[in-house]
Amino acid sequence: METFFIRAIQLILSLSILVVLHELGHFGFARLFKVRVDKFYMFFNPNFSLLRAKKINGKWDVKFFAANVPANERPKLDADGDTMLDNKKKPVLEQIPLDELPEGDWRKYPETTEWGIGWLPLGGYCKIAGMVDESMDVAQMSAEPQEWEYRARSVWQRLPIIIGGVLVNFILAMVIFAGVLFTWGEETLPLQNAKYGLQFSSILLENGFKNGDNIVSIDGQAVKERSEIVQKLLIDGKQKVSVSRANKVVEISLPADLSQKVLAAQQTDFVSIRFPFVIEEVSPGSPAEKATLQAGDSIVGINGKALFIFQDIASVLDSSRNNLVEIDYVRNGELLVSKAQLSETGKLGVAVKPIFNFIETEKVEYGFFAAIPAGVKLGWGTLISYVKQLKLVFTKEGSKQLGGFGSIGKMFPKTWDWQIFWSMTALLSVILAFMNFLPIPALDGGYVLFLLYEIITGRKPNDKFLEYAQSAGMMFLFALLIYANGNDVFKAIFK
Repeated sequence: METFFIRAIQLILSLSILVVLHELGHFGFARLFKVRVDKFYMFFNPNFSLLRAKKINGKWDVKFFAANVPANERPKLDADGDTMLDNKKKPVLEQIPLDELPEGDWRKYPETTEWGIGWLPLGGYCKIAGMVDESMDVAQMSAEPQEWEYRARSVWQRLPIIIGGVLVNFILAMVIFAGVLFTWGEETLPLQNAKYGLQFSSILLENGFKNGDNIVSIDGQAVKERSEIVQKLLIDGKQKVSVSRANKVVEISLPADLSQKVLAAQQTDFVSIRFPFVIEEVSPGSPAEKATLQAGDSIVGINGKALFIFQDIASVLDSSRNNLVEIDYVRNGELLVSKAQLSETGKLGVAVKPIFNFIETEKVEYGFFAAIPAGVKLGWGTLISYVKQLKLVFTKEGSKQLGGFGSIGKMFPKTWDWQIFWSMTALLSVILAFMNFLPIPALDGGYVLFLLYEIITGRKPNDKFLEYAQSAGMMFLFALLIYANGNDVFKAIFK
């Protein structure tokens, strides 16, 4: 449960930073072109807000845990005083004149922005006056355009207002990447230093790999890091692999549908680097403690079979759940033997020394000015890699792996680590920028699509058409959100 909350806090904090800055991108360009922004909210606020504030006559009016300000609209009456109906028999709405609103009513002061914090931490929004958006403010859009509204601006001013959020998110990603490189540098583990070889998933083992192999090249190109293996084999679809095995080079040919097989098998540990099993810490009350194992012990065998690699030992333990196992280990140069009763998890209850204790890494330090171009390069490379990965989503197996907030949360570490947190935030910023730029109504890319239509044809799309497109886009996005999060729930319950 503690792990869940740590990940949840990281996820909410990361998304809050990204959403607020994304919306500030829209806000900044809107105010630059003197367009009013009705509301700016972190998190959504159905029915009520945790906090809302508005500057009225030079003074801030702040309310906590308050019901939302009602929409500034009322049914429109005909000459006989009867409610006017549209062709769907629904009341026609009109905006309430400001002079009819009581003093102190926030709706009386539309020239200032209402700032707030909602209670539903799933995003945020920036409501720009005169714009067809998720608020579906029909009354405002049915009135004549006003000089302070988005729709009264030229297409060349509306365009930067729309792309401002995406622009901020992508720049933010490069800034964060540069900050991470400047603060922590870049540490990599070259495959040539992987002296114990690589560990492969069952799919790769079925296709000719053997644990302990080391990959030399893929399609004739040298491979330096583990991440390149994943990129080239799963995303780029490369099929010819050269591996070093017992001082010989072996050629392996992979099937064209490898990525689909890996997705279908849901194997997250595609390729890992092998390293020895040396205990760093023993958990109180664990099978390891009862077996008198200590920090610094090196496990070298299980049930009489010589094993010293972490992955091999973990695999044997997993297959020995609820059983008594004999453990050979070395302590201070002496070979000792103990027996441990495993639980249903198949775990000893120890933390092992990390891989960097056994395999030499390469670390590059960046000065302030060197970190900037390196951050830009890393941000751009991340975007390209993400775009390439999207093709997997549009496959049968890829669509099954689509995840929501639960899947994103699991990408964060179980314990708080600022380096990983900021690296993950930069990655999510790239994803948010790209996804928002997709040409789907209700997303920024959808607005850009309509603006491009206006630039090319010289005609602005009809407001009613935009309303229908907005509704359709929102329905699609909600369906996608439900599907993705439903996948998470299904996996949590049945897998």
